[in-house]
Amino acid sequence: MPQVVRPRFAVLHGTHPAAPLPQRFRSLADRAAVEVLHRAARVLVASLPVLTDRLVEALYEQEPGYRAAIDSDRAEVWQEVHHSLRHNVGSLIQPREFRDAAHRTSRWIGEIRAEQGVPLDAVLHAFRMGGAMVWQDLVDETARRDPDDVRLLVHVAADVWNFVDEHCGIVADAYRQAERRLSWRRENQQRLMVAALLDGTARIADVGEAAAMLGLPEQGRYAVLAVASVRSGGPQQPAPARPRVTLPTALPPDAAPHAAPAAGPDGPSYAAPATPLWHTGPDAAFAILRLTGGPGDPGDPGELHAIADALDAPAGTRAGIGSAVDGLAALGDARRLAETALRACPAAGGTVVLDEHLPDALVVSSPALGSALADRVLGPLDRLDPSDRDVILETLTAWLDADGSAQRAGARLYCHRNTVLNRLRRFEQLTGRCLTRPRDAVEVSLALAARRLLGA
Repeated sequence: MPQVVRPRFAVLHGTHPAAPLPQRFRSLADRAAVEVLHRAARVLVASLPVLTDRLVEALYEQEPGYRAAIDSDRAEVWQEVHHSLRHNVGSLIQPREFRDAAHRTSRWIGEIRAEQGVPLDAVLHAFRMGGAMVWQDLVDETARRDPDDVRLLVHVAADVWNFVDEHCGIVADAYRQAERRLSWRRENQQRLMVAALLDGTARIADVGEAAAMLGLPEQGRYAVLAVASVRSGGPQQPAPARPRVTLPTALPPDAAPHAAPAAGPDGPSYAAPATPLWHTGPDAAFAILRLTGGPGDPGDPGELHAIADALDAPAGTRAGIGSAVDGLAALGDARRLAETALRACPAAGGTVVLDEHLPDALVVSSPALGSALADRVLGPLDRLDPSDRDVILETLTAWLDADGSAQRAGARLYCHRNTVLNRLRRFEQLTGRCLTRPRDAVEVSLALAARRLLGA
């Protein structure tokens, strides 16, 4: 053991301590204590296999954290314990020769037990059990040889236990470093797997492994949420990285550790999960939403709308929720649907559920065709004074939002219903469209959406 009475061992090996001991009697007592310690330690080295057997059995009986490891491979644990005892007991006799080897062994044990998932408390308890067993055997061997020498061991007791504490610290440091490496590796693997699923590049053969890694059912129902900040440089300006957002979830009760939906007066409500699965892309960030239901079970039809209502995002955040898909293998499609919903968001921010804005989704899915439709239907209005054009477009939008009611549109615009009708007739005269003709009404609605979403 490297820390056992460094100056006292130095006397035995022909060197001198850095500073003389203040009392000659103390020096002689310490030298005698080291000689007693050496004699007892040599006996322990000779009977090391028996000591190893006893410690392994004690670990099995007293430390539950080691029980599974011993049941799995008792020989491997025996070799580990024997290796540690050989170097540590050897350090009692030759501290310089065994110091580095004892440190390497303790670090190795800390790392291997972290990789195996043995709790750190169990590993430290095992080291302290080993220290206690070695110390008791030293005392017993000294008492068997000469009971009067037992009192001399008092002079080295503190150093022996300081050595045990030192190696507990080495084990703990190595364990935590290994934990950090393993955590980084798991998180990196998880990020890569989430990215592959959302990109649609994951192999079918890897989907089962991804489900186990992410704690998600392979055949569950999913949707994807796309989030970005408000566009500041125009309609085609890429969005910055993901803004802060509190993500709701919609999970069945068996989908721990995420929260399950709770019934409320207005339908299900959704709590935020502990660890949402995010993937940040160049233009937006994406989160996987685990939904209720499964293959052949459509789940709650209002679930996506409830998620949108529960979404807590800062002002100016744009969020799009795609349609539900079946199975992890379809997350690539779910991401593309979420991107479409995000493009259908108002430029100033808001949340769009794709299933509730399919006409807008049609427009943003083909920007060139959407712009062409807007030019063809609304182009004649551009010959007007901008203020006149904007009044007609505002009136047309209000009338469509009011389901064709001039009365309700007038209330929204703070004008008489006849004023609304006059503006609509003027629109028909300028564009040659008839708003009572269903086909023309559809084209006008899509053209307005294109102008709003694409700036056409």
